[in-house]
Parts: sequence; structure tokens; C-alpha cells
Amino acid sequence: MRRLKPAVLVLIRTLRRSVVLTLALITLLATTTTSAAQTKALRLASTPWSPFTNEPGKARFALDLVHTALGRIGINAETAIIAEGRLSPALINGEFDGSAALWRDEAREKALIYSQPYLENRLVLVGRFGTDVSAQKLSDLAGKRLALVEGYAYGDRVKEPVGPIYVPSVSEEDSLQKLLNLTADYTLMDQLVVEYILKNHARESQGRLSFGTVPLVVRTLHLAVNRKLPDAQSIIDRFNAELIGMVADRSYHRLLQLDWIQADVDGDGLPEYVPRTDQVGPNPPDRSYKLFADRAASGGSDNAGNSHFYFGGKVYSSWSSVPDAHKTPRPGGTLNDGSQFSIFTFKW
Repeated sequence: MRRLKPAVLVLIRTLRRSVVLTLALITLLATTTTSAAQTKALRLASTPWSPFTNEPGKARFALDLVHTALGRIGINAETAIIAEGRLSPALINGEFDGSAALWRDEAREKALIYSQPYLENRLVLVGRFGTDVSAQKLSDLAGKRLALVEGYAYGDRVKEPVGPIYVPSVSEEDSLQKLLNLTADYTLMDQLVVEYILKNHARESQGRLSFGTVPLVVRTLHLAVNRKLPDAQSIIDRFNAELIGMVADRSYHRLLQLDWIQADVDGDGLPEYVPRTDQVGPNPPDRSYKLFADRAASGGSDNAGNSHFYFGGKVYSSWSSVPDAHKTPRPGGTLNDGSQFSIFTFKW
């Protein structure tokens, strides 16, 4: 048998390695392509819960945020709005692929994989101007009339054996109307709704309403998908990774219609003040919305001067260290150019 020369043997070994690498690459690409095909679209479900979930064309902060994040990772999603009592059975039996806006629930966790929280629902007490809104828990309101939207998931969660007298309402607007016309002594509102009122109805609410700062109910909000989806964990992992980028590029501000938010964009465990635009004017914010807030310090009013700020992709350790270029107001004089958002139709 004729022996091959060393150079030929080296060439053969090299070709073999190339074939192996090529086959591995083909397998990887095929797997990736299959995974991409599997996550092309998701059929999600939610109950009506303004302003977080709703039909298209209505206020639906949570759905818009999740759909946007999924779209950024190449996944289309559609959410069907279904009756309250149908949601859990439909998710558990696989009628839908998951939900874009869920609180954690032990029964549902057996069937679903949850994302990290992308938002926090915080119910704060709202009363007429001059009313004591310092209650720390609902039992502190024993004997008081509390307007609460019927059908919301909050309803069963907040009702206690010893506590206020519940006055049913059909919407946030109806709750506020019952408060103003003396049908109720208090109402509970999500802090995001309170921010909307203070931003868009500051003149009307001043001297008429008092807002609590300690949330009486706090629940984190999640995307959840069915565990039986072939790439369920991949969907959740990619969604989680996309969230910080959406804070940094101000997608959160646009979708939640906020000027300032507080969120941990640099991963140090502490929130930074992140503005809607890099030109904000000469003063730090007097209000901001915390995506996640501890119970002791969850109000919107802030002493921001010595906090960290995020501008132009950089974190600054105090307001005084923020470059002057960012302290020039953008044309129009406000962060949103004076826009007034018509999410609610409050009657004052």
C-alpha cells in the first residue's frame, strides 16, 4: 500500500474538520430557523382592565408595551380580550399561548413560564382635598365608603373582612365621579393613573383631590407563556433581555406616556432618573414614576438633586454633574411639547 505524504495527510485532516464544522453550522442554522419559525406569532389573552389591557384603540399600556417588546425580538403577538372568569382556565388548558399582563398565581404557574416583572401595579388611596390619605392598610378605613371598579382583578384581592364599605363603580372615571359628588369617601387608583391626573389635569385636581403615597396593594406585572410551547423559555429570556433597552431608548416613556421614570439601567441595583428626552431644561424633575418602588418610598414626588441621572447613554452621579447641553429645554418648553393625552374622560 502506498503511503501518503505528510502534507497530504494534513490536508485530509483539515478537510475533515471543515466538513464537521460545516455540518455543525448547518445544524445550528436549522435549529435557529426552526426556533424563529416557532416564535413567529403568539396568541395571547387578557381581561379588560383599563388602562393596562383593552381593545385596540383604547388605553392599554401593558399590552402595548409587551407587544412592542416582542416585536423587537421578532415575535408578533395578538391579544384577545376575554371575560374575567375565562382567563385562568383558558391559559391552563392551552387555549391561548399565554398572556401579556398577569400577576403571579400558584395555580397558573404550573402551566405558564413567567417573565421578570416589567411593571408594578400600585394602588394608592385618593380622597377629596383635605382628607386624610395616610392609611397604611385597608382595615384603617373601617366604616369609610371606598369606590372600587367592579370586575377588576383588584376587587377580590383588596376586600377584607374588616375594612371599608365598598361602593361599586364601572370605571376609573366613575370612581372619581363618585368621590367628587360625595357618594364615596375614597377610591383606590393605580399610581400610573394618578400620574396621568397630575400631569394632564393638574389645574382641575389641585384643591379638589388628595393622593396617598403609600400603596395599599402592590403586585408585579408579567408576560407569561405556556410551558408546552417548544421555545417558551427562549421567548421569556429574550423578552427579559429587551426590557432594559426599552428603558434606555425611552420606549417605556412613550408607551406609558411619562416624562420621567426611575429604573435601574446600569444594573447596579439602584434606579436612575431617565428622562423622555435628552433636553429637559435647567431643573431636575419634581415628579417621576418609579417602575418598581419599595413600600416606604413609592410616591411620585422626588428630591432628585443628588440622585443618578441617565442622559445620552451615560449615567451621571448628580444633577450638578449633568452636562449643560442636557439642561436646555427642547422646543415647546416641555418634554412632550405640551401634548395632552386623552386616555380618560374625567369630569371635573
